[in-house]
Amino acid sequence: MVVHDWDSLAFLPEAAVAGTAAGVFATHDEPTLAPLGSSTAFLDAYERARGSGFSAYETAWAASIWVAVHNARDELIYRRPRLSYERLKEQRLSRLGRAAA
Repeated sequence: MVVHDWDSLAFLPEAAVAGTAAGVFATHDEPTLAPLGSSTAFLDAYERARGSGFSAYETAWAASIWVAVHNARDELIYRRPRLSYERLKEQRLSRLGRAAA
């Protein structure tokens, strides 16, 4: 499987890239954090497709909030609707708990 995302070009562990995608794949017009259950389903499906689980499953969960934190910062600075901020506020403890952080 190959995904080309030139705007987010980085050299990161696969778990971090998949985790980031699990947090933002539901975004359409306005950036937001995916529902927790959807991120779980995304990571489960990703692991099934790759044929093995992540050895660093916690990394995937930690990465799932990276983009949301960035988007929430922009929402606060530029006084935009707080879509990512509110979702992040609701899900932060669950996501960080799954990341063992």
